[in-house]
Amino acid sequence: MADSAPAPVKSRGLEGVVALDTELSYINGQEGELLYRGYDIKDLAKNASFEEVAYLLWNGNLPNQQQLDELTAQLQAERALPNEVLDHLRHHTPKDANSMSALRTATSMLADFDADTESHDREANYRNAIRLTAKMPTIVAAFDRIRKGLEPVAPKGEGSMAYDFLYMLNGEAPGERAEAIMDAALVLHAEHGLNASTFTCRVIGSTLSDMYSAVTGAIGALKGPLHGGANIKVMETLLDIQQSGKTPAAYVREKLDAKEKIMGFGHRVYKTYDPRAIILRDMLEGLSDEKNDRYWYETSRTMMEEVHDAKGLYPNVDFFSASVYYLLGIERDLYTPIFAISRITGWTAHLLEQWEDNRLIRPRAEYVGPRGETVGPIAGR
Repeated sequence: MADSAPAPVKSRGLEGVVALDTELSYINGQEGELLYRGYDIKDLAKNASFEEVAYLLWNGNLPNQQQLDELTAQLQAERALPNEVLDHLRHHTPKDANSMSALRTATSMLADFDADTESHDREANYRNAIRLTAKMPTIVAAFDRIRKGLEPVAPKGEGSMAYDFLYMLNGEAPGERAEAIMDAALVLHAEHGLNASTFTCRVIGSTLSDMYSAVTGAIGALKGPLHGGANIKVMETLLDIQQSGKTPAAYVREKLDAKEKIMGFGHRVYKTYDPRAIILRDMLEGLSDEKNDRYWYETSRTMMEEVHDAKGLYPNVDFFSASVYYLLGIERDLYTPIFAISRITGWTAHLLEQWEDNRLIRPRAEYVGPRGETVGPIAGR
């Protein structure tokens, strides 16, 4: 008698299920380790630019100077938006629209202005990845200015992506410190394994849909407060503490006693300190000293100690990034779009990897509903 087939593996939320192989990033949740293609995130955040990391994720190796110059020039040349997309942001996007919804719609529109959209040639998809990465900061900055009644600032088409984004957002060139912090923050958020938005991206890509469709779906997944929206909730909590007049310790204990969740702590993968959080913590302290405002750093540190003592949880990447962006003067609801500005490199790298040896991603679901139902006359229902 033949052996019966093994029972399918089930896991709520697919926790612990290995769905595919990847060469893009490695996460050791027990040790708090994160690697992009073999490079430790701490090394990359300190010694590599966002453009270098984008090249690494897309190509598998860090660029030499000529390769970096070529990619930087390509990104600079692709930052401008089609007039039709700008007109949509001006005239058809409500001023009070959710910032991620505005980004999702504008990103989807870009597909209609790219001659390579429907091609599955690797070079064409690589050009798509560059265009998406270049244009996403322009969308976010334009949306923010338009809703404030200001004219969008055209990209300079020079300097780093971090530089041009802050320039388009504020209408003036950023200082070196602000540019460096933004660049490092983009490096930290660029890639993180098979998280919800990346998995969404690869599932859509596995159908052989186009890159713009897959990225639009990923933006939709990132919009959720349990994924990219968590840092907004962190900043709301910090502001609530400030306005309540309570000490951070008392505030945390009160929330925990009421069985309320405090955003920014714990992680599905990391069982210790998220390595990105350590880097952002140090960035926050340095920025706080530069601006002579240590309130957010000290409040965050107290919260971190209280939550760890009470629950044994460590802060994740969202916890300190919220205060960093706040001190840079960035609107709270732009925190998640900034996440997308960075993660677009990881999403598109996963799509390039998926298409190298594509197989439709199609998991099973265990049916747990009723059986034996019959259709009765409608009058008796």
